[in-house]
Amino acid sequence: MMMKTSKIVITSSCNPVAIIVVAMLCLSSMPSVKSQLTSNFYATTCPSLFQIVRREVKSAIKNEMRMAASLVRLHFHDCFVNGCDASILLDGDDGEKFAFPNINSVRGYDVVDTIKKALEDKCSGVVSCADILALAARESVLLSGGPSWKVRFGRRDGIISNQTKANLALPSPFENVTAIISKFSDVGLNVTDVVALSGAHTIGLAKCATFSTRLVNFSGSGAPDQTMHTDMVTDLQSVCPQNGDGNKTVALDRNSTDLFDNHYFKNLLEKKGLLFSDQVLYSSDSAAATTKSIVESYSNDSQLFFLNFATSMFKMGNISPLTGTNGEIRKNCRVVN
Repeated sequence: MMMKTSKIVITSSCNPVAIIVVAMLCLSSMPSVKSQLTSNFYATTCPSLFQIVRREVKSAIKNEMRMAASLVRLHFHDCFVNGCDASILLDGDDGEKFAFPNINSVRGYDVVDTIKKALEDKCSGVVSCADILALAARESVLLSGGPSWKVRFGRRDGIISNQTKANLALPSPFENVTAIISKFSDVGLNVTDVVALSGAHTIGLAKCATFSTRLVNFSGSGAPDQTMHTDMVTDLQSVCPQNGDGNKTVALDRNSTDLFDNHYFKNLLEKKGLLFSDQVLYSSDSAAATTKSIVESYSNDSQLFFLNFATSMFKMGNISPLTGTNGEIRKNCRVVN
């Protein structure tokens, strides 16, 4: 099904505070969010929620800058499978943790454990693990220099972790634009959301195994991927040689590793996207009618990217939440009560 691209346009003269204010107004009036989530859900039951989560996320990022990206990704990978229900946190060989896109890849579980323990000490049995993921992702972006958005709360935790669905539903770094758009559409997200949320790759690292196929004999061509800049190919071949350590990591956003900005999109215009799934947003034939123009817009206007990213994160955080009496509030995020 063809999807229409929607954009929110702001002038380049807006300041960062204005972006946050405009984003809040846009988010508060979005008709597609019909869940029972509210921004003041814990106002009386756990008023120290924000302080605790920010403190622990800040500590985790100070210890390892990469953790900011890891916590955003953890929230993303949770919401795309069974909705935002913290099912990715459940232990078990048949759970989502051990799905192909997550195993030895998704990180941040220990940080969530630390946040949960601090919250249990302060307000036991009140804050769900799913809400922790949503707020930790927001704090990670904000502490990395990115935009803020209003997080709504009241999600409850799922009791089933679906490994099979995780293998099918999560976007892959090897997929083309059409496949990625389809997976976003399956959870109610549009083409603008695809590009905006891909912009989270402005921070973090990726393993050689996720892009090494682009460096040599790409798709049986006998040559590297022609949509990757030759200088970048040469650099990466030295870091990730054939038959080398596939777990070695490289910055997703070349020359701007830890700052949340629009540099990721500038790289795509220069054929310097690291993952195949990144570069196809600009260089593929399918991108021409779908994602390319959005990439160009974000590369020229960081404030537009920030606004759209905040909107898309808000939408993603509202994918099929469990509310009311559905699900539970886990005492330990790794196991059901």
